[in-house]
Amino acid sequence: MKYTSQFLLSIVCLLSCSIGLLAQGPYAPLSDQAKKQVDLALPTKAPATPDKPRRLLIYDGNVAYGGHRSIAYANYAFTQMGKNTGSFTTVVSRNPSVFRKETLKTFDAVCLNNTVGNLFADPKLRQNLLNFVLAGGGLLGIHGTPVAFTDFAHGAKETWPEFGCMLGGRGASHLTQDEHVFIKNDSPDHPLNHPFREKGFEHVSEFFRVHGPYSRDRLHILLSIDTAKTQLPAKGTHPGLERADNDYALAWTRNYGRGRVVYCTIGHSPNDFMNRKILAFYLGAIQFIMGDLPGSTTPSNRLSPAVLAREKLGWKLGLTAWGLHEFTLFETIDKTRQLGLAYIGGLSFQKVSKEIPKNFDCNLTEDELSQVRLKMNEAGIRMPTCFYAAIPGDEAGCRKVFEFGRHMGIETFISEPPPESLDVIERFCDEYDIQLAIHNHGPKQSPIYWRPEGILKVCKGRSKRIGACPDTGYWIRSGIDPIEGVRKLGDRLLTIQPHDLNVLSSDGHDVPWGTGKARFAELVRELHRLGIKPTLFGVEYSYNYSDNLTETAECIEFFNRLSLKIAPAERN
Repeated sequence: MKYTSQFLLSIVCLLSCSIGLLAQGPYAPLSDQAKKQVDLALPTKAPATPDKPRRLLIYDGNVAYGGHRSIAYANYAFTQMGKNTGSFTTVVSRNPSVFRKETLKTFDAVCLNNTVGNLFADPKLRQNLLNFVLAGGGLLGIHGTPVAFTDFAHGAKETWPEFGCMLGGRGASHLTQDEHVFIKNDSPDHPLNHPFREKGFEHVSEFFRVHGPYSRDRLHILLSIDTAKTQLPAKGTHPGLERADNDYALAWTRNYGRGRVVYCTIGHSPNDFMNRKILAFYLGAIQFIMGDLPGSTTPSNRLSPAVLAREKLGWKLGLTAWGLHEFTLFETIDKTRQLGLAYIGGLSFQKVSKEIPKNFDCNLTEDELSQVRLKMNEAGIRMPTCFYAAIPGDEAGCRKVFEFGRHMGIETFISEPPPESLDVIERFCDEYDIQLAIHNHGPKQSPIYWRPEGILKVCKGRSKRIGACPDTGYWIRSGIDPIEGVRKLGDRLLTIQPHDLNVLSSDGHDVPWGTGKARFAELVRELHRLGIKPTLFGVEYSYNYSDNLTETAECIEFFNRLSLKIAPAERN
């Protein structure tokens, strides 16, 4: 990544505003008067009730930069709002040792408070932070964070590209420190934007224009500069600051793996943390990244009416790699993007790419797994599920698979382990908070699991993280009615690979959803009636594997129409 011109401007601006900061002390305790000003603006009630006691790590280190004076104000404001509302407690640190694995796992989320420069270079500590987010930990970045983990003293040279991808943008180009902008509310229904009452607003502060990996194909934009109302410099006068698309996002959400990420550039000035609406926004953001406050992370450019309908229903639609197993994983990611989907179900015996001719499994190196994550990020795609052909029943082998799952942000493994392995697998499901959904083939391949009753028997008394992934095509070929099958499984149904067949017999083959004999729409409506929200509705067109994109697209279109029909009933 190259940011030469924009970072030259960033450095000049940021260094100029650091004059006097050492004397004023960005880390010095606030005066009583300053505390009173912050206290007057603090929210009195949290928008959500936490599921359990929550802890927020606030890291405010800076390297090769003096630090923003607003750092102490944010630290105080966040600590007090957590205490006052009972929603979380905070620990403030600038010691990199807090990113040791054992320490980090005691927190629900990390706030990088105006962090600038190469905060730490230890690869283990970086991997710990990355794994924390991939496994479901929250990340909040404030103002200066897009130049965290850069060599700020030498032109903000990139030192950790995946961090920039995880955050969603790079760069610190800005105009004056008191720029007056009109801010557009890009997502008026999002809970984080409720303090703004579905309206745009005016604000004066220092606003970064990010570049690099930023894209509405990957991020859910909350706030942006309203370019129609804001007086901006003439085109061509600030080449390091301007974007060709004239898109200047100020705040966004996203998922990276299982973790929720929020970034907001508002936070340069102490006054930003004396503003009622801004503090209410940040309280919502903290509860959001901790998982207590629901809200969309779907990229803005993917928010079609059908996707919005599925969000209301709590459903995800994604492509299951088995339907394209003759291609590589990278090719499957490209085809998933081509089909307009944001989710994919992985496959442990699919080759990764021509450059990485290995199976997509726990034997990949960390660098190879990073390449897969970056490929998915580029395409705006996540992998909630993965079919793992053989999960070992021994401690060491099982842990290796679950570490792989954590590094990829997988929510649910799909597999058919022997019942005697379930005791070990169950412990790792609970330790890693990753589900196991038991798959079914026919009676010969799956003598225990081919019927719902068999899966329910092995699940009895076990963690709710152990359940089923019914392949309804095999059910139909084995004489099982899918609608009755999902009723029997109930809340043990964790994810699903639904099929529609041309005939209800052992000779049946896949046809596009809604065109066969499987009463497909009734099946989906029954899942909704039962309140079941699978990890993924996996599109797996198991017929003519080398050329099935047209039929797969028909399945997607049918599900889109069905989602739109079911969602209004949900609202009523």
